[in-house]
Amino acid sequence: MRFAPERDYGPFVYAEADGQIQGMSVDLLAAMAPRAGLQVKILPPRDLADILEGVKAGEVDLVSSLRPNPERSRFLGFSAPYVEVPAVLVLRKGETRRLGLADFRQRRVGVGKAYALEAFVRQRYPEVQWEAQANDAVALRALAAGQLDGVVADAASVAFIQRRERLSGIEVHEAVGFQYALSFAYPIQRADLGDALARGLRDLPRAERDLIVRRWMDLDALSYRPPQLSGVQRGIGGLALLAGVLGLVLLLKRCSAARAKHD
Repeated sequence: MRFAPERDYGPFVYAEADGQIQGMSVDLLAAMAPRAGLQVKILPPRDLADILEGVKAGEVDLVSSLRPNPERSRFLGFSAPYVEVPAVLVLRKGETRRLGLADFRQRRVGVGKAYALEAFVRQRYPEVQWEAQANDAVALRALAAGQLDGVVADAASVAFIQRRERLSGIEVHEAVGFQYALSFAYPIQRADLGDALARGLRDLPRAERDLIVRRWMDLDALSYRPPQLSGVQRGIGGLALLAGVLGLVLLLKRCSAARAKHD
């Protein structure tokens, strides 16, 4: 089985400087392969757009860390998702807080080329000046250098790239309403591979799968909440507390009035 890894999609799959392939999806595949009865040949790393063309040309049997969408489903089959991560908007630090992507009319926002997120945001926010980037790392570097006004990417990749490249001048602003439910993908005519992957995922103990995920990913990234939402929730909590106090005061006044009347 010829596995085509992405060049730079950490923490899921990426190439080290020495060419070694690393990442959560790689470790998961290594744990699954014996249970699925698969022998894996790792191809040289490429960007996702090139990998998908390789699938169409019959050069690739397996792609990891991929979300199904209608276009891909024409030539790819997909395993069950093995991790789910929200997509977020990333800005330079000090940027004025905005309501959302709709406020970025005619501003330059980067998104990974051929990523499932690209089709989603182009359709949902056509007024934004979308600039396709080779991968999330390229996009975030461009943002930090002032060449883009924002970037949309999955929360786990943003945290990984920030940590690896020490990009201190950028920060997550908000979730954009898109979930990356990542799967393994294979040529649609290879139902045998689909069956093998299903068997491998099924027979991999949940504890072992969770251990692999925790090794690579900050679990906070899986339950990311926009800072604005946290503030709203705190405000609601404060109002509820205030309402409770006022209710108690009114109750005490009624009790006091009733006692006075009785006396």
